[in-house]
Parts: sequence; C-alpha cells; structure tokens
Amino acid sequence: MNKIYKVLLIFIFSTNCSLHSKSKFWKTEEIKKETKTNIEEIFIKEKVSNLEYSPSLKISLYSKPINQSFFNNHDNNNGRINYDGNLKSISRFKFSKISNFYQYDPKILFGNNSIIFFDNKGAILKFDQNSKLIWKKNYYSKPEKKQNPILFFTSNKNTLIVADNIAKYYALNINTGELLWSKNNIAPFNSQLKTYKDKFFVIDFENTLRCYSIKDGTEIWNVKTESTLIRSQKKLSMVIIDKKIYFNNSLGDISAVDINTGDLLWQSPTQSTLIYDEGFFLKTSDIIADKNSLFFSNNKNQFFSLDINIGTLNWVQKINSNLRPTLVDKYIFTVSLGGYLIIMDKQTGNIVRSTDIFRGIKLKKRSKIQPVGFILGKNNIYLTTDDGKLLVIDVRTGTTSSTIKIDNDKISRPSVVNQKLYIIKDNSIIKLN
Repeated sequence: MNKIYKVLLIFIFSTNCSLHSKSKFWKTEEIKKETKTNIEEIFIKEKVSNLEYSPSLKISLYSKPINQSFFNNHDNNNGRINYDGNLKSISRFKFSKISNFYQYDPKILFGNNSIIFFDNKGAILKFDQNSKLIWKKNYYSKPEKKQNPILFFTSNKNTLIVADNIAKYYALNINTGELLWSKNNIAPFNSQLKTYKDKFFVIDFENTLRCYSIKDGTEIWNVKTESTLIRSQKKLSMVIIDKKIYFNNSLGDISAVDINTGDLLWQSPTQSTLIYDEGFFLKTSDIIADKNSLFFSNNKNQFFSLDINIGTLNWVQKINSNLRPTLVDKYIFTVSLGGYLIIMDKQTGNIVRSTDIFRGIKLKKRSKIQPVGFILGKNNIYLTTDDGKLLVIDVRTGTTSSTIKIDNDKISRPSVVNQKLYIIKDNSIIKLN
C-alpha cells in the first residue's frame, strides 16, 4: 500500500508542478510578467507645461499704485508698486560676504529713511538713504560668529526683532542698536517674522510656529506641526488676516491659528504622504492673501487657492513656481521656473495669458537660468535671475523690453522704497533709481 501511495503522490506532484517550459510555477519570466500587470501607478509625475497662451492679449490695470508696499506687510501681497525708475545705479551698501547667501532668502528691513541688513559674522548694519552707516552692532560670541548666522528681521515701533538660523532671537532699540533682551530657542529658525500688537511670530526648523512677547521675548504660545528629519533650506511663510495667522511648513501643510489664543482652527495638507521623504526638495512660494483666499505655489507644478475661512480647496492650477506671486485687481501674476510670465483669474484659476519672457535666449543657455523673484511696478514687471540679470517686462504686453546685468551670480528679489529699487547680493546691497 505504501508503494501505491508514493506512486500516486509522485503522479499528482508531476502533473500540477511540472518542469516543462509552459509551467508558470517554475518560469521566472512569467512570474515577473504577472507581477508587473498587478502594479497600479497611483501618483503619476506630471509633465510641466511651458507654453504660451494668448500672448497677444493686452492687460490693463486699474488699481492705484502703492507707496508703502514693503513696510510690515501682513498679507505678503506687494501689489502694484509706485515705481517706474530709469534703473541707473546710484550706490552700494557693502558688507563682508555672506557665505550661505544662496541657500537662504534674506530680506532688507526698511525703516523711516533707513535700511537694515547684516553681514557674514552676524553684525547688524543700519544705513541711511545715502548709503552712510548709522550704526553697526554685533551680539554674537566668537563660536557663534564662526557659524555665519543668517538673520531675519521685523520691527514694531522702536523695537527691532531678530531671529536666526542658529536658534537665537533677540531685540534691539532700532534707533541706537542697544540690546534690549536676548534668548535661545530649542531649534533654529527659518521663516519670515511678523508682528501684531505686542507679539511677534516665527517658525523654527521643527515646523513649530512660536508666538513671543515683543517686550521681553517670553513665549506666549506655540503650535507644533509635523516635522521631518531632513531640514529644507526654503524659508517658510506666514500671513496675518483678521486676527488669524496662516502659515506653511516644510511638508506643504497650511495651518490657521487664532492669533490671541494659539488655538489651531484648521489645517490643510497639500502634498501626499510620499512627499514627506522629499521635504528637502519641496520649495513653496510665500503665501499671499486677500480677505477670502490664500494663494501660493510650489516647484511640484501646483498653484493653489484655499478658502481662508475653512481651508478647503478653491482651485489648483498646473504652474511650476516657488516665486512669491502678486495679486492686483482680479489678476494673479506669477513667473514659472521655466521663464513664463503667467496671469490668472483669481476667482477661477484660469490662465488669462502666458508669455515667454526668456524668448531669444538659446535653449542650452536658458536651461541653466532660473528666475529668483519679481515685483510689479506702475507699468513694468522687474524680475531677477540666478545669473545676476534684471529683466524689465512690459505688463500690458508681457514682452521683455530690456535686460540689465547686475552681477555674475544670484541676486535677490527686488524691493522698492521711496522710488528706489534695491537688490541684494552676497556682499552688498545695490540701489537703483
């Protein structure tokens, strides 16, 4: 009987699991083929479209130009700036070269007839409008100076608030440079600073929004959002509208917080969980806002409009840009990383016009150039690039009327105060009229 069972078992095994070429059990090629057919690609990488759209359309703006666009701007929207200069170089504010200038996005702080910036060792410099140094103060120890701190500024009346990328924050008398108080955080900072009444706000590298007292630096409240192991170098953004503060983190989440209590009102993720491991590569533009919506974009081919009250999506458009957009009248202006000036309807997100501002530049050369930032003047858009150029673009037609060489390396987004245009490079501030 045992022999019969053995024969039967051998027969069953040989007929169901044979070694011939048609057997799926043994043939690895068939296994690979079947495995592939069961894979469904959920997140498909979208192709970035760089095409002109209605390039002959003329755009007319009706809003009155703004004079104080760069002073304590809570909504980050610089709008239509009252500037139409001839762009002749006037002077330079020189300082020791900032070694990490190209990794961060430092900004000038403008005051009444003065500007404030910093140098490579963390010294704070205050200049008058004629490029004359008013005072220079440095409150860093020798070990701290060796870290080449990057400083972020804001002000409230006579108080200058400073936060940096080595976890220090402090306050100075803006008139004299005298130190008022100094404290340290558990993590470095990497964001804009905003003030509201007796408080100021800043986001650290752990994606925590912190609210401090302007008077003595005491922490009033904080809101923690999800953090990542890899720290993005892109500076984070915030806006203040109707006693609420809205901010982003390095994962692309947008949060709304009550400005007095620190209560989280809503939070909207804009990226899939797959992006979490790519947080270092996600670069989001500054948020801008009006009374109804938040607007921002990123280098993942997404431009968002969110409802400001509940955080729901109004619309999303396929635009690849991490530059701060501008809202004027019913239009949103932005520039794609591929060099296209794009104008959208703010209500629908529909593209009204797209024009190639790098037209005329050879393909091989333009692939190495990226826009850095832009502002919208009375009649022209002023755009800087990472190869040191300033482009003047006609708002009405979208064509580039002139290109001015400022430097050979990356220069900052332009700023305008008192009919003067300012651009920062790694060792100076350039002023043009």
